[in-house]
Amino acid sequence: MPDRPIALDEYPIHQVPLSMRHVATGDRNAYDRCIFHVMDHSGRALLIAGLGVYPNTGVIDAYATLRLGDRLHVVRASDALTDDRLALTVGPLTITVEEPLARLRLTCAADPDDPDGLAYDLTWSAAFPPTWEPHHTQYRGDRLTLEGRRFVQAGTCTGRIRVAGQELAVTAGEWTGTRDRSWGVRPIPGEDGGRSAEEWRPEGFHWIWCPVRFDDRFVMVIVQEDADGHRTLNEAVSVRRDGARDVQLGWPHTDISYRPGTRHPERAVLHLTGPDRTPRELTAEILTSSPLAVGAGYPPADDWQHGTWRGRGWTDRRSYDLSDPAAHPLAAYGVTDHAARFTLDGRTGHGIFEHGSFGRHDPSGFTGHDSVAGEAGR
Repeated sequence: MPDRPIALDEYPIHQVPLSMRHVATGDRNAYDRCIFHVMDHSGRALLIAGLGVYPNTGVIDAYATLRLGDRLHVVRASDALTDDRLALTVGPLTITVEEPLARLRLTCAADPDDPDGLAYDLTWSAAFPPTWEPHHTQYRGDRLTLEGRRFVQAGTCTGRIRVAGQELAVTAGEWTGTRDRSWGVRPIPGEDGGRSAEEWRPEGFHWIWCPVRFDDRFVMVIVQEDADGHRTLNEAVSVRRDGARDVQLGWPHTDISYRPGTRHPERAVLHLTGPDRTPRELTAEILTSSPLAVGAGYPPADDWQHGTWRGRGWTDRRSYDLSDPAAHPLAAYGVTDHAARFTLDGRTGHGIFEHGSFGRHDPSGFTGHDSVAGEAGR
């Protein structure tokens, strides 16, 4: 029966008078997922891995991408969601919560038919307590299309990554790991269009998301702006190891140096403000980049997107050549995760400079979807 109890119903964790096999909304776009970023400090490698559950479409899926040189090695998997919500496994990809909020294990099993394919066994360990991101909402006209709650956390990783005949030793001193957990409602492919889809198309969208680990602090910066620069999401916070109250760092402004002829950032300065009103600069130097629309299932990917039904037991392994940006034109209209070296107050840290800028953005000088640096913008 569809309303039968599941194992989680034994525990006093309910939020609404429903079985834990249900979510409180009937919106087909309900989701619950995570993303991990694992990067070496030299910029040689960037691993991105995630897993998502879509309870109202009955789908669970996961992905892993490894940028190594100009090659992007990819594993994706999708399956039918079961009642065992603690089993975070899809095909060869598994996330194991060994100690909540402190230690997780990420594995990708090797493909016996492809010994050069991507495989890894990593332990992610928290270096700082998790911190909430701002409550995130987006509307299309009068319709709420995205409402999500997230926490973000920085740590270290240890273990091994194997691919293409190489084995990478992942060590705590030379690699950084960040992660993000989110749940709520977020568009997945297949929803109906209607008036809102036809009449309320944004002129522009500008996004920056930066989790950065330093030895003594974790810094999180978020900027989301409309075409005219109106700020719709804002965060700048510094978190200490001891869990002391977060230090807010004001209203960030950004100066981004783009590669000429693109919107690909090469360097950025995020202007922050200390509690004593002292200006502080968080600088980012891009080391390597991974477009989320290539391999990772984020829009506008045209070969696979999160939450789509691919049948039972679907697994896909492939690699992409990223040496020619023209070979993946959709990547220019999606968010890209850049592994970066950061500096702040004389300290050096590492993390992600996630960036997407589409259409018009007046503060950057971009006038439309075809506008790029060198023609307009910084």
